[in-house]
Amino acid sequence: MKKIFLLWVVLCSVVIVSAQTDSLLKWTTQSKKIGNGLYELVSKTTIPAGWHVYGSNPTQEGLDPVKFVPAYENAQLLNAIAFDKTAEIFADPIFENKKLNVFTGTIEVKQQLKIIGFIPATLKGNITASLGKGTDQFTASEQPFEVSLEGGAVAAAETAQIKLASIDINKPLQDCGKKNDVASNGIWSIFLLGFLGGLIALLTPCVFPMIPVTVSFFTKRASNRKQAIRNGALYGFFIFLIYLLASVPFHVLGNVQPEIFNNISTNSWLNIVFFVIFIFFALSFFGYFELTLPSNIASKADSKSGLGSIGGIFFMALTLAIVSFSCTGPILGSLLVGSLSGGAWQLTTGLAGFGLALALPFALFAIFPEWLQSLPKSGGWLDTVKKVLAFLELALAFKFLSNADLVQHWGLLKREVFIGIWILIGGGLTLYLFGILRLPHDYKGMKISKGRKALGILALLFTLYLLPGVTQTKYANLQLLSGFPPPFSYSIYGKDNVHGKGLEANVINDYAKALELAKQQNKPLLLDFTGWACVNCRKMEENVWTQPDVYAYIKENYILVSLYVDDKQNLPAELRIMNYKTKSGTTKDIITIGDKWATFEAENFDQTTQPLYVLVDTKERLLNNPVGYTPDAKEYLKWLQCGKDTFTQNK
Repeated sequence: MKKIFLLWVVLCSVVIVSAQTDSLLKWTTQSKKIGNGLYELVSKTTIPAGWHVYGSNPTQEGLDPVKFVPAYENAQLLNAIAFDKTAEIFADPIFENKKLNVFTGTIEVKQQLKIIGFIPATLKGNITASLGKGTDQFTASEQPFEVSLEGGAVAAAETAQIKLASIDINKPLQDCGKKNDVASNGIWSIFLLGFLGGLIALLTPCVFPMIPVTVSFFTKRASNRKQAIRNGALYGFFIFLIYLLASVPFHVLGNVQPEIFNNISTNSWLNIVFFVIFIFFALSFFGYFELTLPSNIASKADSKSGLGSIGGIFFMALTLAIVSFSCTGPILGSLLVGSLSGGAWQLTTGLAGFGLALALPFALFAIFPEWLQSLPKSGGWLDTVKKVLAFLELALAFKFLSNADLVQHWGLLKREVFIGIWILIGGGLTLYLFGILRLPHDYKGMKISKGRKALGILALLFTLYLLPGVTQTKYANLQLLSGFPPPFSYSIYGKDNVHGKGLEANVINDYAKALELAKQQNKPLLLDFTGWACVNCRKMEENVWTQPDVYAYIKENYILVSLYVDDKQNLPAELRIMNYKTKSGTTKDIITIGDKWATFEAENFDQTTQPLYVLVDTKERLLNNPVGYTPDAKEYLKWLQCGKDTFTQNK
């Protein structure tokens, strides 16, 4: 379990922090045109003293030689890589003294490259190599390269026009729509979700038994009631503060790269990592093994809790946060990925709600210890709570896998497959609650309480509610779960599955095409900045856009263009933009469809959150203030009407 946790931390770090840590090899790379679409890459480096770089060793499995890895899939490497000198034969102790081809000192490598189709002005990629030293030091090196290609061309002019000069976010043609809606939208709902998560965490076996233990510590240690109240309040405050401080690094990351939150929350590999981790969490909750953080972390924090006064209370709070991780981790993981797409402040808000819910009972019971008498005693019900959470974590795990599947378009978890898996999980939960399905620590003939039976009835009703979701009927719109399953268009029945469900509007996914159509029909544009893995986007599409008045108004008065900011499909080579300079002065590569529309949103509308709705006219002027998630259909319709009226007045 320690290795699994370490792997999780490492993979998350790789995704979150895009930094080049290798400093052993510093390659300088050049290109030379030698034919039509044919180039030669030449790269030189000096190997640090004591180290050696491995050449071609086909008999040693897993030992890669020096490689060029171009970023363009239409760039094909020809022949093998060539070195400027003969390899040395070295009996390498790292590989049981096998004789291997290695290089030391200064080396130069060459390889020919054939580019089929569009030739970019700049070619980017990585140079990878394997290095060894002494008897046990081995490392992989990876360094990016960037070279100009003679005869190459820049991206198409219409694609390069990311920043629209006609857009002034501070001066719409009409001041309707709440300016602060986008930034603050959903803050309170995320706070409440975090608070609810904290309350659920309180009922887990890792946290609930700690309440009387902690209260007894404070009441016995305090010399008077005033001191007990002070210590209890400080303890609760520090619990709240610890979870709040956990969001600080994301504010730093956000200042460096605002789009990083969307990249994290929709990164397919990170979502797969969360899927695997949540499966392990679920198995642990089921009782198959105990998942804990390394004991030395908790013991170090616990040893500090003996410090006097404020310092000791802080480390007691830190100890609680650490030792309860096996129960709070899955809930926090859901909160992390679920709120990150909204930015650092949404994450801070969610963690604040979680920390507050977790802190209040500890503080209140420490201040009013007599309330402990009303608490239920720890017992078998805690094991039931933990196993119910296991089923919930199993369901959430498949939501993470679905996110990865959607942004990569793998087609693994179509809408009906996803709902079918949830039906199986709901059925398993129902059977467990009624005692039919036995899990570790359960035994035949155990008494089933009335509360557990009531939960079983709720689980059964929920499972039955899911059943129409796998059909092609109008009842497949599971509004209570709107946003969690994949969209109707991502269906085993094909894209036509949207028919009959109020979503037949002709949606365009390209801004330039939509603008051309808007000019032909003399209609304004409704820009929908959305995401495949965006829950609130699906809620708007399935609950607000399907309202008859809203649906009819959009269809009759607007050209709707949905721009997916998390689409990982690569743009055609000729449409990619290398080293695009943003208005803030930073540079970035626009390689995928998501890169393009995320940059378009940030550059023109100063937002990186989804959903974001923007109304522009055929002259590409902002009609009114953009809005975000607006679950009130009447309010959303009023905003649409304001934009249309403004368009009519300013033709």
